[in-house]
Amino acid sequence: MTRCWEPGTQYNYDDVVDYQGHRYKIIQPHRSQGDWTPPVTPALWGRLQDDHHHGGDNKYQQQGYQPQQPQQPYQQPQQHQPPPPQYGGQPGQQQQDNKPWYGDEDNKKKIGLAAGVLGGAAVLAGGMFAYKKHEEDKDEAKAQAWSRENWLNDARARTQAFHQQGPSAPATWLLTHGKSIPKGAILVGREKSWNLYISRAYYDGGLLIGKASDAFKKGGVVGCKNEEVHVEDYEVLAGDMSQLRWVASSGKLHLASLGARPVEGGREVDGTPIYVAKAPHKGAEHPGKVGENWDGAYIPYDGEEKLVKEYQVLCYNY
Repeated sequence: MTRCWEPGTQYNYDDVVDYQGHRYKIIQPHRSQGDWTPPVTPALWGRLQDDHHHGGDNKYQQQGYQPQQPQQPYQQPQQHQPPPPQYGGQPGQQQQDNKPWYGDEDNKKKIGLAAGVLGGAAVLAGGMFAYKKHEEDKDEAKAQAWSRENWLNDARARTQAFHQQGPSAPATWLLTHGKSIPKGAILVGREKSWNLYISRAYYDGGLLIGKASDAFKKGGVVGCKNEEVHVEDYEVLAGDMSQLRWVASSGKLHLASLGARPVEGGREVDGTPIYVAKAPHKGAEHPGKVGENWDGAYIPYDGEEKLVKEYQVLCYNY
């Protein structure tokens, strides 16, 4: 018999609980809190179909999610297997030529990055623009809600595949909720007594990069239109730093001069591709974002977005 959901309980992979007559399956392992009930934490729980109480725990209703195919398809995992290895120290393969990673300018615009790094941005672009094109009579609020749900669905599917099968690339965006930082999250720096990690979230029509810490009031923070925005449902970038590296840059970002392939994190509200960056400010290294031809990197800090001209860009080692 399925056990009832309870606060103050550690839930792990493959756990299924009952809450208010519905069953939910774990997405992100965590210790439950009083206000983290399954219906209000879609980053942590996926709702099972009410008429499917025997086997097949991976069928979800819309309120939970109907998993979409990730950009790189995963094979169906066997049930009840031990958790797969997380990010380790295996070195990446080296490039075999000296051409820019994107080839030429035309090809650069067509390239998609692996392991879901562009997954959310692709769903965002396809979802938001298709919705607006075919549903022009709908108001903006409904379009935003539809696109946010698209992002959440994609992020849930990617995160579940990662937990079931392990990493398939040097970096992966993992969905989380509140102050729960996923294992393997890339540590950027330390401010005062707390660690700073890389986050991203859908907000106001963009897939925005920011920071995460268990010290923040909601867990995640992104910058939008020169303001800090606190978010409770967001993704954290996990990765293997033996296959990644920080490349120094300053002023305007020119991809061809980086000498490495950058990790693309998302897109601004206006559609500008943005990359994962870090920059120094007041004695600490802060996660942030950078776009081509900006005057530097932007970090969310003290209620606004700070422009920092000397920064580093997260890139692949190959």
